[in-house]
Amino acid sequence: MHQSINGDLVNFDSLPESKGSILLVDDLPENLKLLTESLSKLGYIVRSVISGSRALKTVKAKLPDIILLDVKMPEMDGYQVCEAFKNDPDLCDIPVLFISALDEAFDKLKAFKVGGVDYITKPFQIEEVVARLEAHLTIRKQHKILQNEIVKRKEIEEILYQSRAILSGILNTSLDGIAAMQAVRNPLTGDIQDFRCLAVNPIISKVLKRDREDLIGELVLRELLENLDPELFDRFVIVVETGESLDKDFYYPTGDSCWYHYVAVKLSDGFAIAIRDITARKQTELALQKSNYKLQEANHKLQLLANSDGLTQIANRRCFDDYLATEWQRHQREQNPLSLILIDIDYFKRYNDSNGHQGGDDCLIRVAREIAKVTQRPTDLVARYGGEEFAAILSNTNMEGALKVTTAIQTSLANLAIPHGNSDVSDLVTLSMGVASLIPTSELSPEDLISQADRAMYAAKHQGRNQAIAYDVT
Repeated sequence: MHQSINGDLVNFDSLPESKGSILLVDDLPENLKLLTESLSKLGYIVRSVISGSRALKTVKAKLPDIILLDVKMPEMDGYQVCEAFKNDPDLCDIPVLFISALDEAFDKLKAFKVGGVDYITKPFQIEEVVARLEAHLTIRKQHKILQNEIVKRKEIEEILYQSRAILSGILNTSLDGIAAMQAVRNPLTGDIQDFRCLAVNPIISKVLKRDREDLIGELVLRELLENLDPELFDRFVIVVETGESLDKDFYYPTGDSCWYHYVAVKLSDGFAIAIRDITARKQTELALQKSNYKLQEANHKLQLLANSDGLTQIANRRCFDDYLATEWQRHQREQNPLSLILIDIDYFKRYNDSNGHQGGDDCLIRVAREIAKVTQRPTDLVARYGGEEFAAILSNTNMEGALKVTTAIQTSLANLAIPHGNSDVSDLVTLSMGVASLIPTSELSPEDLISQADRAMYAAKHQGRNQAIAYDVT
C-alpha cells in the first residue's frame, strides 16, 4: 500500500510493525503540523511543543520513547535542550534525533557531542524520518529489554547468593553429616571409577578424619571407603545408576561415637548423602534387645517349668490336657485318626517300698526317657499322667500304629533291664498299657478317648500285667 504525504510516496507495507510515542520540539508550527500528521497516520503517538522550555516542563508528564528536536529555536536552542535532557537522570536515556536546516559538519558534530543519536537535515523525506525513528526505537526497545534482563539477572544472582549462604549455613551448622558427590566416569566405557567431592560439612570431615580442604574437589571417596567398608563404593554406584536410594546403619568407631545411619540419594550424575550419629540410640536398642532376649529366655524357662514335670522333665498333666485339646480339634477338622496310650508301671508301690523314694524316682526318670525315645515324632507327646502313670498322644496314628508303639516301648524297657525283685510277673520292671484310637467327631470328646484308654489299661492289669490292651472307641 502506498500513500502520498507532502508529495512523497510512502510504502506502508514496508514499514515495521512496531510503533512508539514521539515528542516533537520545533518553533515552527508548520513543521510540527507536517510531522504530527504524517507520523500519526503511521500509528505513532505524537506530542508537540514549540519551545525547549516547554519541552523540559512537559516531558516528565509522560516520558516519550524518542524526541525529535529542532536546533534553531528562540530562548534555548536544541543543543541546550538536549544537554538539559542528558543531565536529568530521568530523561538521559531517551534518544534525541536532531532535525535542522543546518548542514555544516560542525553543527552535526556538536549535535552528537551534546548527546544526540542522529541528525536529519531539512528538507527531509518522511520515509527517511520513519526509517531512522524505527531504527532508534528498535535500539531503544532492545536497550530496555537488556536493562530488564540485567535487573532480573542481578535479582537471580542475589537469590542464588542468599541460597548459597543459607545452604552453607545449613551445611556448617547441621548436626548431621552432609555431602554431595559427583561421579567420575571412564571416558571409554562410561563406568564410574570414583566420586569427586563437591560439598562436605564439618561432621562428614570429622567422621572421615580428613580436613574439608582435602576433600572438596578431590577424587577421594574410593580410597576412603576401602578403610570403611569396601562394599559401600559399589552400593553408591548402584544409587547413581538405578536411582534407588540407600538407607543403612553401619558401625565405625570414631572417638565417642561408633554407630551411624546414612541415607544416599541420586543427585544428577552423582549422589547426596546424609549421615547421622545414632550411637546413643543404637546402644539403647542393643540394650533393649539384650533385655528382651533375657526376658524371652526367662519366659521360655517359665513356660518349660509350667509345662514340664519337675522330676522326669517330660510334659506334665497340664501340658497333656492342653495338647490333647488342640490335637483333638485339628484331627476333627482333618478327619485323621488320633491314638492315646496310657501306661502304668507294674507293682510300682512294691518297687518304691523296697528301693526307697530315691530309687523310685530314679526308676520313673529312666522309664520316662525310654518312652520318650520311642515316640520321637514332633507331633507326638509323652507326658507324666500322674504318679507312676504316663501317657503318649500319637497324632495321625490308627490302632495298628499305636500297638506297634507299645511293642517298641516294651522292647526298649526290657533292654533297659531295671531289676524288680517284688514283681509277680517278672524280675524286671514291666508296664501295663491301654490303647484307644478314634477319628474325633463332634459327638465325641477327648474325655471319651481318655476313658477308653484307661479301661484298656486296667484290663491289661487284670489280665496279668506286662501287656498292652487296645479298645476302639465307637
